[in-house]
Amino acid sequence: MRVAFYAPLKPPDHPVPSGDRRMARLLIQALGLAGHEVEIAARLRSWNARPDPARQARLERIGQAMAERLLRRYRARPAAARPRAWLTYHLYYKAPDWIGPHVAAGLGIPYLLAEASLAGKRANGPWARGHRATVAALERAAAVISLNPVDAECLPDPDRVRPIKPFLDAAPFRAAAAQRREARAATAAAHGLDPARPWLLAVAMMRPGDKLASYRLLGDALARLDGLGLDGLDWQLLVAGDGPARAEVEAAFDALAPDRVRFLGEMAPHDLPALAAACDLMVWPALNEAYGMALLEAQAAGLPVVAGHGGGVAAVVRDGETGRLTAPGDARAFAEAVRGLLEAPGTRRAMAEAAVAAVAAEHDLSAAAGRLDAVLRRATGP
Repeated sequence: MRVAFYAPLKPPDHPVPSGDRRMARLLIQALGLAGHEVEIAARLRSWNARPDPARQARLERIGQAMAERLLRRYRARPAAARPRAWLTYHLYYKAPDWIGPHVAAGLGIPYLLAEASLAGKRANGPWARGHRATVAALERAAAVISLNPVDAECLPDPDRVRPIKPFLDAAPFRAAAAQRREARAATAAAHGLDPARPWLLAVAMMRPGDKLASYRLLGDALARLDGLGLDGLDWQLLVAGDGPARAEVEAAFDALAPDRVRFLGEMAPHDLPALAAACDLMVWPALNEAYGMALLEAQAAGLPVVAGHGGGVAAVVRDGETGRLTAPGDARAFAEAVRGLLEAPGTRRAMAEAAVAAVAAEHDLSAAAGRLDAVLRRATGP
């Protein structure tokens, strides 16, 4: 069936790399794999970085005008060429949907949401307009696809929640894992690294807020490793990412010896599987992370993970099986978890195998395609 798709936070073809964009594109890919035809209905970015009532009101007016134009365009098509369902991805008070509910109602088609969250504390005050729009969209939705179990706990009608585990196209990561030795040699040659040293990996945008806070906690934790004793292991950290907070991120690792950290800059998506497969351990505190696509990608490439146990991270990392989860914000516990796995290569190998198997069984694109298809067909009826 034809599905109209909208991501008010960030369009799927937005040029800035992010986990949101990757997941939006994966949803489209999964729907296509299930036999559905997806069209991006709108690219209006309704996101507000800070409460600005005038801007919110203007975006609402723009969204309503776009909805009317879309209705006219869809109604001018033959019935068979119109959308049979609308899917909005990543809805919350900072990025409300001013378009989808109106279009879905006008066409008489199901309105569906994926990865929606509700913050009751925003019901009053400067974010109230976005909150009300989110509540209205949730009330209109025939189904809410939940990728993060933490968000699902806050949704008003659990009967309409359809849980789907975070997912990715694991094929390129599996292929990279099968060529780990070659990937490691190529990475060493490209960046002047010693393949005999254990490599830690962090992959994240460098921007103010939670990302920068996570980098700072990671720098704090890694600075403690030598004090904890590592039986002479001479590790290195590879950092893939870039952004406006790069100077602050680099400063977060000033306490480490210069050759401990190698900043690789922004990596193209097709280069990430080989990079992950080449490394020994993924390390990311994941402060206020929804669940962390980079953590899922690392495991798909056979890389065990040390991460903070916050948000929905436990939905993608099995503590003690595919990695270690530590208390959010606890730099010492994070350092001890990293040390424990650096000193236990056998445990790392077992976790790597378990990670690949877990992703294949529960987080691969094909499994998600089947679940999304079932949600759509249930919402649209016979």
